[in-house]
Amino acid sequence: MRCCLNIISPNRKKSKYLRLKFPADCGIIKVYPVRKGAVTLKKILKLKKRYLIPAAVILLMIFLNILARLCRPFADFYVFRVFPYISSALSFVSGIFPFSVGEVLIILGILIAVIGVPLTAGLLIFRKSSRRRTAGIFMTCFLWILCYICTTETMNCFIMYQCTPFAERYLRPKEHPRSELIALYAALIDEANRLAPQVPRDSDDRFYLTADFNEEARKAMKAMGEKYPQLKGYYPRAKAIKFSFFMSQTHLSGIYFPFSMESNYNADMVDTNLPDTICHEFSHLKGIIQEDEANFIAYLATMNSDNIEFRYSGCLEGLEYVHNQIYKNDIEEAYYLTDTISDQVRRDWFRFLPDNYWEENEKKEIINTETVNTVSEAALDTNIKMNGREDGVEAYSQMVTLLLDYYFPAEE
Repeated sequence: MRCCLNIISPNRKKSKYLRLKFPADCGIIKVYPVRKGAVTLKKILKLKKRYLIPAAVILLMIFLNILARLCRPFADFYVFRVFPYISSALSFVSGIFPFSVGEVLIILGILIAVIGVPLTAGLLIFRKSSRRRTAGIFMTCFLWILCYICTTETMNCFIMYQCTPFAERYLRPKEHPRSELIALYAALIDEANRLAPQVPRDSDDRFYLTADFNEEARKAMKAMGEKYPQLKGYYPRAKAIKFSFFMSQTHLSGIYFPFSMESNYNADMVDTNLPDTICHEFSHLKGIIQEDEANFIAYLATMNSDNIEFRYSGCLEGLEYVHNQIYKNDIEEAYYLTDTISDQVRRDWFRFLPDNYWEENEKKEIINTETVNTVSEAALDTNIKMNGREDGVEAYSQMVTLLLDYYFPAEE
């Protein structure tokens, strides 16, 4: 026979209500009150959820990265069937805000690192009574932030590096002789010389942009979607970066934020770079993550635009890359073509920042520009190499190979 005994503490507000079951013939009863703050099963489960959920998501992202590297069909399925819905939805939401959400998130991250980490360390040192709680809050925040970064980088960036390259899907690659590179150089020079007198020019006879670059870029990319289905869909407005001076220090004209699905551009650069830059960043929104492929798509989009300013801007960009490739490979038989470039084209090409930009913005330099550029380039180079491109930052210039594949395809 078993019976029950209810034991109630005199001070019911501070103690727990205990209900014990024991044999009727038991001679000694021991009652252990539940101490305030004691670890209970409910608390343990709550703690586990706080830590285990983000940790499990991070492990899942690691698994998806490995799966994408080992199984290209999985990467292709995700990029072509799943990612378009994610991209359109997230870019629409972030597009509601007139400012760059990604830039705000980066600023918040910096503030957390600069203020939050030292503050947490101080609390752990000087407030001994609340160390466990402080450490718990810090770890929870850290894991969820890491979880967000891992998820957005994996789903909106890293998997795309493992899908079938654009050239394999839409072009007919082959080995190209020097003669074809020279022919491409000559053709781009002729086109640039033809377009140069037709675009708006300032008092210094330099090309300047009058078109609504956001609207024209969206039109150009949607037109490309008719030929390349991956480029179909919604395009948000590209946004200017508030702290564009830092982008100038890193020699970046545009940037794609995977964690906010936004295309952003350097507001300080010469605006004639905008057509090519925005089309390049729009390409990333459609899963074209490789830099040479994004450059190539931007070239095609601008060159096929109805707007002559866009066509001239795209032609200049292509000419600059081919020109650099000619001289990098010491193709001396093409040097004479450089002399045929018109004075107007020479005034327009290789212009990134306005004249006297560094002198006028000297006070903005918190960290030495050379240091910022070196660190930024090293980080970008490492990121590209970690995602399977051994050429690193040199991948940008590989658009020349894609141009050659496009204009001089392999025979069927």
